Amino acid sequence: MGTSERGGRAAGVRNLDDLAKLSSAELERLYREAPAPTGVERLVGTPKGRMLAVRGTDGTKLFSLLGLLASRRRFPWDGKSFGALSPSEGTGINRIKLLPLRFDLFPFRTRIEPSAVDGRPCVYLDYEQPKNPFFIARIRDEIREVAPDLWLGPAMAKTKKGAVHVLWFAVDFGQPSS
Repeated sequence: MGTSERGGRAAGVRNLDDLAKLSSAELERLYREAPAPTGVERLVGTPKGRMLAVRGTDGTKLFSLLGLLASRRRFPWDGKSFGALSPSEGTGINRIKLLPLRFDLFPFRTRIEPSAVDGRPCVYLDYEQPKNPFFIARIRDEIREVAPDLWLGPAMAKTKKGAVHVLWFAVDFGQPSS
């Protein structure tokens, strides 16, 4: 389905490079307009990932520098690997590369849950898993599909007052991991 065929899809956004050109406000708008997921069974594979924008850096030299670093092959975070246990629950793990070494670290479970951003359904990546250190368990990631096979989401820190947005990231199932 093309971007005009599904509500909330931004014209011209097809891949990680397209998302990387957007500001934090544009990424948030795209995320809020994305259709609500109905299950996690399509989240299977090893999509390429990219950090897109760090909150509060838009328009600064730091924004440009972080964008450049995140686009490099040597950027440590390579993406996430996903598997489905059922239509409503899945698993995953982050892929880290410190050339020449590669690691699968910080497992998570996936399920549909209300978003901390807008209360609408999203795929929630639950890091409160036994193997994760406490600081990883405090992460709240969520994603929605913004273009075919392209999933965008906020990475947030869980606090006593709720989730605090830290950065935007995306995974592209149309661009497998390197």
